[in-house]
Amino acid sequence: MNGTMELYGDLFAELNRMQQGLEQPFWPGGTSSIRAMSRRTFPVINVGNTPDAIEVLALAPGVDPEDLKITVDKGLLVIAGERKDDAPSIDENTAVYAQERFKGAFRRVISLPEDADPTRIDATLRDGMLRVSVARQEASKPRQISIH
Repeated sequence: MNGTMELYGDLFAELNRMQQGLEQPFWPGGTSSIRAMSRRTFPVINVGNTPDAIEVLALAPGVDPEDLKITVDKGLLVIAGERKDDAPSIDENTAVYAQERFKGAFRRVISLPEDADPTRIDATLRDGMLRVSVARQEASKPRQISIH
């Protein structure tokens, strides 16, 4: 391993240790790494691109389309909504042993690249997977110039 990798490895290890120390009093267990997502983040998202569009996939099981709101403003794509609590009501005869499923309001903000076209956005929700496709502006697509 070269010296640069050792330096960064040590740096990340130290930052992980510091983060876990700060989180421990508030969230026992915390996140496993500064590069890991918080367990309290919902929905989990993947962002990528193709030559024609920026693609956002959000895993949102249990969220109804009418409980979702997608907006775009000043280069920011916002996915907001609410995941309702569908657990049985708790009374004196009911005990909950674990409650890991997220419920409540959520909001994720994704910064879009400059070549995103905010007028051409398509969104679908199927089987708990929200897919948002933001088209790229035509002028920004690579094209080959012919030489005469």
